[in-house]
Amino acid sequence: MPPSSHGSGTGEAIACQAALADSAATTPAGSPRLPYPDLPAPLRADVEAALGSPVVTVTGCTGGFSPGTAAVLTCADGTRAFCKAVGTPLNPDTPDLHRTEARVAAALPPDLPAPRLRWWTERDVGGDVWVALLFDAVPGEPPALPWTPAAAARVVPVLTDLARAATPCPVPGLPSVPDRLAGQLTAWRALAARPPADLDPWERGHLDRLAAVSGRLTASGGLSGETLVHLDVRADNLLVTADGTVSLVDWPWAARGAAWVDTVLFALDLAVHGGVDPELLVADSPVVAAADPADVTDLLLALTGTWAQEMRRPPLPGLPTVRDFQRRFHDAALAWARQRVDAGLARPL
Repeated sequence: MPPSSHGSGTGEAIACQAALADSAATTPAGSPRLPYPDLPAPLRADVEAALGSPVVTVTGCTGGFSPGTAAVLTCADGTRAFCKAVGTPLNPDTPDLHRTEARVAAALPPDLPAPRLRWWTERDVGGDVWVALLFDAVPGEPPALPWTPAAAARVVPVLTDLARAATPCPVPGLPSVPDRLAGQLTAWRALAARPPADLDPWERGHLDRLAAVSGRLTASGGLSGETLVHLDVRADNLLVTADGTVSLVDWPWAARGAAWVDTVLFALDLAVHGGVDPELLVADSPVVAAADPADVTDLLLALTGTWAQEMRRPPLPGLPTVRDFQRRFHDAALAWARQRVDAGLARPL
């Protein structure tokens, strides 16, 4: 599941403050981040040793939903690297996401649109677990929000090319998309058993059939495939350089599955952040055109259930903005799913 629907979501927008000072680009509000100088001294010593030159400048980065450090480090020899780090005192689950991302990033082929992982480490500091990663610093920014048709149009071909280049999946050992989403796609069953008092009226009126959405997806096999799927494509996980090159960052949710999933998730981000009709975007995507329209709708309905469940949970330690973020994605996914149901792009509800 995208971290926006998971309790310990990350989402590391590499939107550095200095880079944005003279730009109109904005990023979604994220969690407060630990400044690089506040990382444990032994961990910073490991980072500097890996860089091979003393750090002389730290440019903090904003956005995303990890409470951990995100910064571009400039060394005395002029080299630069992007550093992300987190420890269990900030959030007990996020270090595991960083660990998973390191393993995925290390296996990504160099021709995929993703920054190169240079190094990572895991260290015990006084009984706390800390994980740090170093990537090549990409001279780009997340797309300006709200989305525009022109900005969205630059991303869709990248996702199409990624799906083609990453089939068959080049990263060994990844779970399938159905397996990765197994716990989340059954959210409607729990909601149907004990419906919240403030449940949306349309959702309440279709609870029985919504509870069957995971079964429909399992029966159709629509989420299965042999493509590397990022599974969290949204504005704060994209970097766009001055020449228009697009890179995808943050791969802890990577899975093996259907080629169309990433484009649909990206289109949902457009609905959340405004400016573009997601249906118009997926209509231009060859990988989505090859999918069963009912599978696309069922995925949106399943995501709606996950966010309907998660957004009602108590706040998370170190992640104060996630619940509101989940609510916005719930509302957008529900509106888009209803639009597709009304258009006949769904199995009977």
